[in-house]
Amino acid sequence: MLRTATVSFLALATALPAVATELNLYSSRHYDTDFQLYEAFTAATGITVNLIEGSGDELQARIEAEGANSPADLLLTVDAGRLHRAEIAGLFQPVESAVLAERIPADLRHPDNLWFGLTTRARVIFYSIENGLPEGVSTYEDLANPALEGEICMRSSSNIYSVSLLAELIDALGAEAAEDWARGIGNNLAREPQGGDTDQIRAVAAGECAIGISNTYYWGRLKSSSNPEDVAVADATAFIFPNQDDRGTHTNISGAGVLVHAPNKDNAIAFLEYLVSDEAQQILADGNNEYPVAPGVQITGPMAAHMDFRRSEVNASVFGVNAAEAVTIWDRAGVP
Repeated sequence: MLRTATVSFLALATALPAVATELNLYSSRHYDTDFQLYEAFTAATGITVNLIEGSGDELQARIEAEGANSPADLLLTVDAGRLHRAEIAGLFQPVESAVLAERIPADLRHPDNLWFGLTTRARVIFYSIENGLPEGVSTYEDLANPALEGEICMRSSSNIYSVSLLAELIDALGAEAAEDWARGIGNNLAREPQGGDTDQIRAVAAGECAIGISNTYYWGRLKSSSNPEDVAVADATAFIFPNQDDRGTHTNISGAGVLVHAPNKDNAIAFLEYLVSDEAQQILADGNNEYPVAPGVQITGPMAAHMDFRRSEVNASVFGVNAAEAVTIWDRAGVP
């Protein structure tokens, strides 16, 4: 049954099923602000949120091991690639909800409603404010220019963020051109890929490379840190949103899906619908310096000044569909 689309939490609460007891949430998000969401949802609905935390891979393995007896109602994880892994393992069931259809753009949810994006993050190009952005860089394609030899820092090509970016480029450019791009990136590395996204931003600030590839929320964490050294790194760096004059910037998601054996399906759908209310979207996004998926939601953290950009509207499911090919291309290109 389709639910009536609402924006406010209170309006949403009136549509809850009569029997409301508990929700078993398996989540790879580990942010203190998320507990605000659970407490507010419980206060309004009487539904107790039972939380199981772990990495996305750990939680998927656990759900698969539990099989039909799994108590899990909802899996919440980061990156559309990880949602795809759970999808192809048969872990999700389709959900029909007018609330989710109205509040979440079509490209940020699965075409068959198996999972739904709840927040977004952009994968951008960082540079040193002191040294400036290298000339001629405005797109991902530009990063393969031989003029940038020895100038780029990135994390491992096997990381899900690197895989998802290349997966979109396969869709946008075709496999052959995407492989040429990957080889160009490999030729332009300032060092062997190492560390996480924050390490790439730090390397740019330290002058180890002219360009770093990272998700926006890592810069937001540095900017909002209580450690003055972190803030100094943020203040020493800036970023551009690539491909603003054509298809837009690669934008990935944190998202969730209702599990196929969910014992509390209605409660899981109600929680998803709550998570796209204005109140919850602001908490979700600011809690990890991400962007809300629902239109018109205002955030208050450091990313609030960086919301005006064109994002790519390729459906996020492409990141998973093309993931295996992306891994193969990175390997053939010889990028560690």
